[in-house]
Amino acid sequence: YEAQMAAMHRKLQPSVETVFLLPQAELQCISSTLVREIATLGGDVSQMVSPVVGEHLRVATLAI
Repeated sequence: YEAQMAAMHRKLQPSVETVFLLPQAELQCISSTLVREIATLGGDVSQMVSPVVGEHLRVATLAI
């Protein structure tokens, strides 16, 4: 998806450079949407996010 977006950006606006970073192979199948859903349902996301992000998700889900 990101490669397609970079190619389209290049076509539409050649002066703008698009940069994207690839995650570690074991994390490639994880999406932010899935992580938020797991956290909202009370699941453990500690293996998928940094401690800081995990704490923010925990606080955010308490507010729901």
